[in-house]
Amino acid sequence: MSRTSDLSGVAAMLAATAFFVVGDSFMKLVTEDLPPLEVLFLRGIVASLVCAALVTLRGEWPTLPGVLDPRAVLRAVGETLCTLCYVVALAHMPIADVIAILQTTPLLVVVGAALLGERTGAARLGLALVGFVGALMVAQPSAAGVSPVVLLAFGAALLGAGRDLAGRSVPTRIPVTVVNLATMLLMTVAAGIMSLAVEVWTPPSGGHMTYLGVAALLVTFGHTGLLLAYRLGRTASVAPFYYSFALWGVVAGLVVWGTLPNALALTGIALIAGSGAATVLLDQKRRRQDATADPGPVHPSFEEG
Repeated sequence: MSRTSDLSGVAAMLAATAFFVVGDSFMKLVTEDLPPLEVLFLRGIVASLVCAALVTLRGEWPTLPGVLDPRAVLRAVGETLCTLCYVVALAHMPIADVIAILQTTPLLVVVGAALLGERTGAARLGLALVGFVGALMVAQPSAAGVSPVVLLAFGAALLGAGRDLAGRSVPTRIPVTVVNLATMLLMTVAAGIMSLAVEVWTPPSGGHMTYLGVAALLVTFGHTGLLLAYRLGRTASVAPFYYSFALWGVVAGLVVWGTLPNALALTGIALIAGSGAATVLLDQKRRRQDATADPGPVHPSFEEG
């Protein structure tokens, strides 16, 4: 694959992560006026409509019963709980901090895979530990402990790791768009029920709905960008730039709210992003070594001589 293709893939990844963070910024702006679970419910309606349109365009409605597979259900539940925790944390924490803590999810997947018996290696576990230390630097617990909102951010990361571990076993016969639609519907229903139970419903304005509509579209653009990134460029070149989430979170906090994390938190964000990118590069190196060590069956025409 050419260097130009790799650069295109990197550009797509940077755009995708920016779309996600800008969408989250619109969500956070709305949560300044509306309760967070209500905001998630309203965004879920728009996002579900977008997902349904994609399923229709791709002609994938006949595969919808596949989402009843227990593994798909488990992933959807994990994603729903993860997003519920994330949105509440986002409403009460600086966006750079909550995004940084959430970026520990892939590192927690490494730990989870090791606990499930997968070959992991000391280097990957060490990098996961570095990322966790970075998350503690962002959280900055006091003598009184960690605030409940910060615990929700860590809960979102843990639940996200569980979601990803479950998602690896979802049958490939179930299209990603169908899985996303089912997840959005479950998330919307759960957010609506919880909002009615614990929040005082606040009628949204036209501006609120516009922001949430933009947020839902940006989430869709983000997922599209992720898909394009891995199609345009090599995984080894593209994947480390997934951690640009943390950078965009800092930029969003500065541009929209005029705030920057303190020096300790910035150092923690750098540790999380660096350990995550290093883990991706380490995985790619190991795969190349495995491929070299096991080249597969030799073609008959090369067996002689």
